[in-house]
Amino acid sequence: MIAPPLARRDGDLRELMDDPHCDAIRLRRTLERFALINRLVAGWGGVYRRHIRPRLIARGGGEARILDIGCGAGDVLRGIVSRARADGFAVTGLGLDPDDRSLSVARGAASMRGVEYMLGHSGDLAARGDAFDVVVSNHLLHHLSRSELAAVLADSRVLSRGVSLHSDIHRSALAYAGYAIGVTPLAPGSFLRTDGLRSIRRSYTAFELEGVLPEGWRVERPAAFRLLAVSETGH
Repeated sequence: MIAPPLARRDGDLRELMDDPHCDAIRLRRTLERFALINRLVAGWGGVYRRHIRPRLIARGGGEARILDIGCGAGDVLRGIVSRARADGFAVTGLGLDPDDRSLSVARGAASMRGVEYMLGHSGDLAARGDAFDVVVSNHLLHHLSRSELAAVLADSRVLSRGVSLHSDIHRSALAYAGYAIGVTPLAPGSFLRTDGLRSIRRSYTAFELEGVLPEGWRVERPAAFRLLAVSETGH
């Protein structure tokens, strides 16, 4: 394997699963297998303990609402809700995605009380004055154009009355090589290998992400090869 140049972010590269006419079976397999990939690499357990659980404790009683923007198959949202409920918090979750193919997989997964899925964009919820205690996304930022990124970040601060957490890949040659090898057993019949490597090439370094985040946001490194854009609104 010859790794491509990774010194610069390749924002013009497109992932196969973003094609509305891509193979439906391979897409479904990709979405279904993301749950395992996310458990292995996304680091949401640590993000929950560092950022989400303290927020739920600080807000006191009552039911907390969690929003996942670009939720895909919904596994990250269900994982956060499960952790929160295991800690004794009353929470509900809304998974938002503009692609009904992803929502079909999310709704076909094991149902969870109080977790729903909605077709749309973050701006739709912001326009109707909705509010959530925690706003998250996973592997969303690298998909977005600069204008789309700015809009999602602005919507997140409008929608959140607590904390917004956007988790993504930290681009590096080591991440690229490790993923290329590690994903091979899971990749057959899916877009996991091709799109995962393209995702890394589209992703930011910490320095780059800091350069595009507006005021009120900061970048953290929650785990190996991970970036986390954090905003605490508290309104």
